[in-house]
Amino acid sequence: MKIENTKAQMRKGVLEYCILLVLDGKPLYASDIIAALKAARMIVVEGTLYPLLTRLKNAGYLTYRWEESTQGPPRKYYELTDVGRKFLDELEESWGELVEAIVTIKTNKG
Repeated sequence: MKIENTKAQMRKGVLEYCILLVLDGKPLYASDIIAALKAARMIVVEGTLYPLLTRLKNAGYLTYRWEESTQGPPRKYYELTDVGRKFLDELEESWGELVEAIVTIKTNKG
């Protein structure tokens, strides 16, 4: 098994969580979400992002609004709903538990 495949699967597993984290507190345009993820070395392309945004919207975690742009067509800005914030809080708790479990395993190995 190649390490790149495993790393890609690990990133894929936390991508929705990362998208919600990026959107926490501020509405963003899709390219801003991609830029924030790339800045954190979570490489994502539009073809991956848009289906995830749609799935999160359909689940009630995100909403969007259109804003006129001075540089072209209107832009769709995504933001968390109240349900999305609650879901993010639950993911934060789960992430903390997962990190704690991994640290425990690493500490007690052998």
